[in-house]
Amino acid sequence: MRILHLADIHIGVENYGRPATEADLEAMPEYFAPGVDRKRTYLGLSTRLLDFLVALDEAVEYATQNDVDLVLFAGDAYKSRDPSQTHQREFARRIATLVNRDIPVFLLTGNHDIAHSLGRATALEIFPTLGVRQVHVAERMETFTVETRSGPLQIVALPWIRRGALLQRDEHRGATIEEIARYVEKDLTERLLEQAQALDSTIPAILAAHVTVAGAVTSSERSMMLGRDYSLQRSSVGLPAFDYVALGHIHKHQQVGDHPPVVYPGSLQRVDFSEEGDDKGFCLVDIDPAAPVGERVQWAHIPIKARIFLTIDVKVPDDEEDPTALVVHEVNRKYVTDAVVRVHITISSTLASRINEKLIREALSEAHSIAAVSKEVIHDRMPRLGSAAQSMSPQQALEWYLGSRGDLDEKATRQALAWGTDLVTEEMARE
Repeated sequence: MRILHLADIHIGVENYGRPATEADLEAMPEYFAPGVDRKRTYLGLSTRLLDFLVALDEAVEYATQNDVDLVLFAGDAYKSRDPSQTHQREFARRIATLVNRDIPVFLLTGNHDIAHSLGRATALEIFPTLGVRQVHVAERMETFTVETRSGPLQIVALPWIRRGALLQRDEHRGATIEEIARYVEKDLTERLLEQAQALDSTIPAILAAHVTVAGAVTSSERSMMLGRDYSLQRSSVGLPAFDYVALGHIHKHQQVGDHPPVVYPGSLQRVDFSEEGDDKGFCLVDIDPAAPVGERVQWAHIPIKARIFLTIDVKVPDDEEDPTALVVHEVNRKYVTDAVVRVHITISSTLASRINEKLIREALSEAHSIAAVSKEVIHDRMPRLGSAAQSMSPQQALEWYLGSRGDLDEKATRQALAWGTDLVTEEMARE
């Protein structure tokens, strides 16, 4: 039995993007939106939206080419809890591709998929409403038995829990956020144990959970949080009844438990620079139903071609004669083509005015997007006047100060000196 485990697609992230051109669409891989008129459908949409769709299409293509029995999505299909019609259409298009190729899909509701208020539909609820075949949607904690080409699979679903319902209970009125979080963690731990104890040990079983597990290393999801997070202990999710624990919510791929494997596949695309060094992809999980519990699973992380984010740090020596040339040289040493790039320059105050940002941006012309060209200006400590200050007039002291700055050109120095002289003259006239 082969399962493709992915999570945190976040369709709708468009930072560092630009309107897609015909050239952008022509450069898309063959597996992108098969059978769709690209120009009519995608021209002018954000290139970053297309990044996330291309990544999802790569996973879909892999599933169809590698005999996958089930695609398990562990939550957060969208960036927004109220996705646009375009975003919903594009996600549904990929789900339809899978089921049309006879691959069942399991969709877990994440925190970005639920509505702001109770009673409103989730972003994934449209699939069971339309009765889309072979699509299973989990919006509450329960156990599913999903039929695959390789036999049945038990899935205990732990979607993102709506704490609003808990806050309406009498026993929780007036409770603090921390108290509610502790209650949720205790309640989920107990309920997970009950679900695990009720499983049939002769049938493979996995836990699909959209949750933070204590000890997991986070990335950009902290900045995308829609409310206070809560976490479960590894021992709460890594129960021996499960062959594999398929997690979502944390964008950085990592394994946080061994027996059974407790795994975050990570997000499919980089959201921002906090994910610059993260590997992006999904997990391929092979389960042998005939093997004993605890020995059924092998898994691997499959990388995909995510958009590169690149930070170029340049520290300019104090004796550098041409700081701009040095920065351009460092840019040219990096592969910036089609990357989202930012340049951070550390430079002394005496050299800062010699940076030509236009030339640096020209060197980055092959980048997909220039996030920033920033300068961190280091100001030298001013020398002390000591006893000489006692013999200086205010105008002489001003001249000394301006001369010691080093970051002002001759014209600026003259202008500052003229303004200072006027102020000193006005003050002396008042005395």
